[in-house]
Amino acid sequence: MSEQNKAASRAAFEAWSNGDLDNLDAFIAVDVIHHDPYDPYGADGLSGMKKLIRKNRNLYPDLRILIEDQIAEGDKVATRWIASMNHNGKQVTLREITIDRFENGKIVEAWRSMDMLGLRQQTRALAALPKRSKIRSSENES
Repeated sequence: MSEQNKAASRAAFEAWSNGDLDNLDAFIAVDVIHHDPYDPYGADGLSGMKKLIRKNRNLYPDLRILIEDQIAEGDKVATRWIASMNHNGKQVTLREITIDRFENGKIVEAWRSMDMLGLRQQTRALAALPKRSKIRSSENES
């Protein structure tokens, strides 16, 4: 079952890269719940997931996802992955970890953790953090 769940999880990630949303019906439950603070459609089930993918693919048509690691145990699959896309002429990446929970061969729940700080720094949505100043010890002060 673990290998089947991993394959189903990979198929869901492929939809983000290739835009083929019809294949998701075979791997994602209609009432799937996304626990993701950046997903405005997280409570809208499979239709919400498709809406989010369409929105992201419209913004980033060259979006590609590379799965770096997958671990499966019981009814869960953890996937560490990286998304790459062009943002205003610059290639940027987003690193994430997703945990999918399965029932009857379909994803029924997903938790996502993203490196939004790293993405915002790359897209200049957030200025680089200031350099830390050196703290003088009392021994150096006279």
